Amino acid sequence: MHCPDQKGIIADVTQFIHQSNGNIIYIDQYVDRVHKSFFMRVVIESLFQKTTYEDFQTNFDRDIGSRYALRCSFFLEDKIPNVAVFVSKYDHCLYDILTQQRSRKLACNIPFILSNHRDLESVAKQFQIPFYHVPVTKETKPEAETQQLELLKKHEIDSIVLARYMQIVSHRLVDAFPNQIINIHHSFLPAFPGAKPYHSAFERGVKIIGATSHYVTEDLDAGPIIEQDIVRVSHEHEVRDFIEKGQDLERIVLLRALKHHCDRKIMVYHNKTVVFN
Repeated sequence: MHCPDQKGIIADVTQFIHQSNGNIIYIDQYVDRVHKSFFMRVVIESLFQKTTYEDFQTNFDRDIGSRYALRCSFFLEDKIPNVAVFVSKYDHCLYDILTQQRSRKLACNIPFILSNHRDLESVAKQFQIPFYHVPVTKETKPEAETQQLELLKKHEIDSIVLARYMQIVSHRLVDAFPNQIINIHHSFLPAFPGAKPYHSAFERGVKIIGATSHYVTEDLDAGPIIEQDIVRVSHEHEVRDFIEKGQDLERIVLLRALKHHCDRKIMVYHNKTVVFN
């Protein structure tokens, strides 16, 4: 939930939950003093039935929401999101996502994997997940995106993770899934763009390698950042070491970001994120 910062919000929210027979098992809040904005995440347990849950939302919006101009999103813990995985030829991020999801450490369903190449179709078969091959060229990109949107609608997809999907996502997908498309890239951008950033970084003698996961917007690689990390390198490392360390970071950082997203721990504002613990 978020609203303009003011006195009494926490007291009134917790009192409302108590009066609704809810038990708070987690609560955290943050105040952005620059924008004078208040953010809070609350996890409660209660013996809600369908009607009482709907009544809880309606009454909360009417009593608390209107009082503080507070916007709140409600989620049931057992209703996990449907996530589509987009890939190209690299498999390191894909394997991590699939193994974590299979072991239930990643709280989501994966209805399908989509790729512009067939290289990773065998991985989808290994995990018994439907695989869709949608080739993309400059001439066929609009038709390919139409096919993608149809698949996303058919499978009732909530979010998309670009697990090293080497295509630029257009405004059509971004508009259909605002703050619901998660990407990963090396943190050398824009200093080392192109197909071989680690080779360029090696030539420059960099001392750290990084990775950044963010939500996708129409501005390329400029969306709200969710997770980042770095690892140190030195003159003793070869290009293959840079690539190996970089790919390790990519899979770790992307998985962290996706877990935060699926656990509903992220709030987006002013092209930034609040990520609750």
